[in-house]
Amino acid sequence: MNNFKKAGVADGARSELHEVLGLTGAEISVNTLPAGASVPFVHSHKQNEEIYAILEGEGTAVIDGKRVGLKSGDWIKISPSAKRQFFASDKIGLKFICIQVKENSLEGYTMTDAVVY
Repeated sequence: MNNFKKAGVADGARSELHEVLGLTGAEISVNTLPAGASVPFVHSHKQNEEIYAILEGEGTAVIDGKRVGLKSGDWIKISPSAKRQFFASDKIGLKFICIQVKENSLEGYTMTDAVVY
């Protein structure tokens, strides 16, 4: 039995890794919006914060009515209750990773959770 699982992600509008990797502590998706496109809904969460990593392109997030510019290399954390929607720019698409985890659930991280051999 392996203590890991590896999977490839196909190009497409959205790939959800919790399904293909069997994740139990996070939901992670890889998302692509073509130029001029947007996520077709505004949403918030009950418990989960979201961390976004902008991989390619540029666009805008509207978070609680505030427009936030996005470009390759940006990271942004959004609290659960914030209303959010993402838009690619009119000239270039936007590719991003979204990591969704329960707010305030981190009990340890690399320096406090790691076991060094």
